[in-house]
Amino acid sequence: MAELIPIWMFVALFTLVFAGIPVALSLVIVATGFGLTVFGDSLFLQLYGSILQTASNFTLSAIPLFIMMGALLEQTGLALRLFKALQLWMGRFPGGLALSTITMCAIFAAASGVVGAVEIVVGMMALPAMAKYRYNQSLMAGTICAGGSLGTIIPPSIVVVVYSSMAQLSIGQLFAASVIPGMLMVILFILYILIACHINKKLGPAATEADTVPISEKLRITLSAIIPPVLLIAAVLGSLLLGIASPTEAAAVGAAGAALLALVFRELTLKKFINALQTTVKITAMIMLIVMGGTMFTSIFAVSGGGWMISEWVDSLDMGTYGLIFLLMTVVFVAGFVLDWISVVLIFVPIFTPLVRTAGIDPIWFAVMFMVVIQTSYLTPPMAPSIFYLKSIAPKSMTYSHMYKGVMPFVLIQLLVLAIVVILPSAATYLPSLITNR
Repeated sequence: MAELIPIWMFVALFTLVFAGIPVALSLVIVATGFGLTVFGDSLFLQLYGSILQTASNFTLSAIPLFIMMGALLEQTGLALRLFKALQLWMGRFPGGLALSTITMCAIFAAASGVVGAVEIVVGMMALPAMAKYRYNQSLMAGTICAGGSLGTIIPPSIVVVVYSSMAQLSIGQLFAASVIPGMLMVILFILYILIACHINKKLGPAATEADTVPISEKLRITLSAIIPPVLLIAAVLGSLLLGIASPTEAAAVGAAGAALLALVFRELTLKKFINALQTTVKITAMIMLIVMGGTMFTSIFAVSGGGWMISEWVDSLDMGTYGLIFLLMTVVFVAGFVLDWISVVLIFVPIFTPLVRTAGIDPIWFAVMFMVVIQTSYLTPPMAPSIFYLKSIAPKSMTYSHMYKGVMPFVLIQLLVLAIVVILPSAATYLPSLITNR
């Protein structure tokens, strides 16, 4: 019976999650319950070590600062100003507001790195704008859900921060590895919208109001609304990728820079600053509680022999490198239907990492594939978390049918990006190699 504990741990975890118990609490309950059978009275000393490890992890200290950066941009109105500026340049094209939405999501993902927050913040700005021009409901839904999912892959993604901590990899190298796949995904999203709206202009009519704004006014708005946040993001990522600053230092630069921009534009009031702090504390507490629960879960799983069990099972299958990758990615994809991304990373990365290293798979390459699959499961019906985020802010006229139909082209695009990364590993490993060789 004892040798089956790792299997029963997953059964219990999924049972609690399906019963509606929060993931963090489910992880703690399962870890505590099964830990008692392994450690007995000394369990809490073992679990204290997991909690201390999470609390003292220097890598994770970058999370609240990156969240603070995004919260300040959103609370002070800088994000809204940026979105309106993008509309002026892109709105005149068929599907222009959808293009603005994807671009805004990419920029805001690079400012906050929080999956879900990007979708809600940008969605609340984009939905009324697209509805005004009678955009197709499915295109609206798909664009916002797909744009929101970019927070998974575009640095400084919180997913990358947590992954690097669990897999003991360089955050800078993982950020560099995700740049090309992230840019490729944004470009393919934009191409799809352009082609679809060119073929059927009723999907996304042009916003003709953009043509009435003089070019001088557009340039003025661009200089004040687009250039500053883009330079801030470039400074944060540049200092990190060039090795000038550690992840925590780069995140601090981003948070301080966002506050400085808000002061310069006279948007930072005491109330907005407090709201940004509250948002930061809530999201950070949620993430760290799940991290703590996940660390407790994986420690009990490992001590119970779960790692050996999976290793022996994989060895018995004798699938080869690509067969192993396919199996592990399938597990991640299915788990993403039920668990949030943090739980998927915390539970499976410690289990997969030894298998990946033993098989001789480049851990950076594998990490990028892992993140693309998480992003795809985040978007894929019927359990797509992105759709539930959107439903909380969508108008009543937008049904689940519209959402399911709208996300599918973007899911196919993400699978295409995954295929490119699998076939051309250099798409993920080239930029990190430049950092390593510098």
